[in-house]
Amino acid sequence: MDRRTLLKLSGLSLVGATAGCLEGEDEDTTTATTTEESGGGGGEETTTTEESGGSGESYTIGMVDSLTGSLAPYGERNTRGRELALAAINDVGIGSEGGSLRISVEDDESTNQGGVNGAQKLVNQDGVPLLIGSVGSGVSIAIHDSVTNDAGVVQISQNSTSPELTSRPELLRMSPSGAAKGQALASLVSDDGHDTVAVTWINNDYGTGLSDVFAETFESELGGTVAYNEPHDQGQSSYSGILTEMASTDASAWIFITYANEYTVMVNEGFDQGYNTTVDYYGAESTVADSIIENTAPGSMDGMKGITESAPQDQENYQNFVSAFEENYDATPTVWSAYAYDAVTVAALAIEAADEFSGEALSSVVRDVTRPEGEEVFNFEEAAAVLRDGGSPSDINYQGVSGPVDLDENGDPPGYYQIYSVQDHEYVFGDYITS
Repeated sequence: MDRRTLLKLSGLSLVGATAGCLEGEDEDTTTATTTEESGGGGGEETTTTEESGGSGESYTIGMVDSLTGSLAPYGERNTRGRELALAAINDVGIGSEGGSLRISVEDDESTNQGGVNGAQKLVNQDGVPLLIGSVGSGVSIAIHDSVTNDAGVVQISQNSTSPELTSRPELLRMSPSGAAKGQALASLVSDDGHDTVAVTWINNDYGTGLSDVFAETFESELGGTVAYNEPHDQGQSSYSGILTEMASTDASAWIFITYANEYTVMVNEGFDQGYNTTVDYYGAESTVADSIIENTAPGSMDGMKGITESAPQDQENYQNFVSAFEENYDATPTVWSAYAYDAVTVAALAIEAADEFSGEALSSVVRDVTRPEGEEVFNFEEAAAVLRDGGSPSDINYQGVSGPVDLDENGDPPGYYQIYSVQDHEYVFGDYITS
């Protein structure tokens, strides 16, 4: 990564529009980072080696990400956001002596137990005071309940959206709660003229939380009927039984609250049975992935609609992030890479602002650096300048590349959403919604 790109990320007044296409999951990644095996658990350590901020001490934090399994299409897109953030941070350096930030990464294998195992290694063996992760809401909750909460380690999820996270105030996240998304999805389906729907949801915290909000909104607030509302297990080779049960109802719309791999199987089986021509498909952000398009037949889900997280379209920060991303990776990012970028940046700001590199000290400042009472800063360099000039954590208000972070008392940021559809076997993004 050249210095011009680093300065674009670390030195401009940058806050964002969403991209009109998705990251290419199979694109080559070209960065100025090095990856080294860290000794067990499939871990790796990532740090910027060029243009680093000086010879000061190194600060190592942890990340549990989905590098394999059902959530791998989402974990892969986080890698580039993480690397861009590291480059910008280490170009400035942490503290007056320009220390470097390192991230030790463990694979959760898209399972709760895999996430707990990875987090235990990072916390108990590596001693990290702050951990970023994970994609899956159930994985993030399991890590919090089993590892980080009792250990006093700060946890920031980059992608988890289940409303259930709100009940755990010390579990912070960059992506907004799915509660507003579930309500928006119900309104979208109702506004399209559907009064009877069938819902299938993946049997975990993510699926339970989002389906509960959708069903409650659709029935109690919008007067509709949920004729079918059943879970499905992760990682199955066939879901024909679920689809047959949905087809036995009089629902005119089917809502899929599931992951990319599972949805791909459902789309292909639905196409074989001709269901896609008799009902309308709807989904949420987890049914948006390049792998779905690549592994389903053209026309198999044309006309599908849904609600996905987004960044505010009228702000510069995300647009500049997109430009730097495209310059380095020859691909356009989704907002999920921006959430990963912000998670790393907020972690670095907490390290910069804290009195010491400990979980207790980081926890005491991590919310403050994002709150609206402070001066708006649009990147790590601007924020660090305020802090090094005698400013306190509450004197800065980090405006993320994904939009204002503004972590509330529950650890939740505000939400920006966008309506998407599938046309000619491609995702098309339309109107914006603000929670």
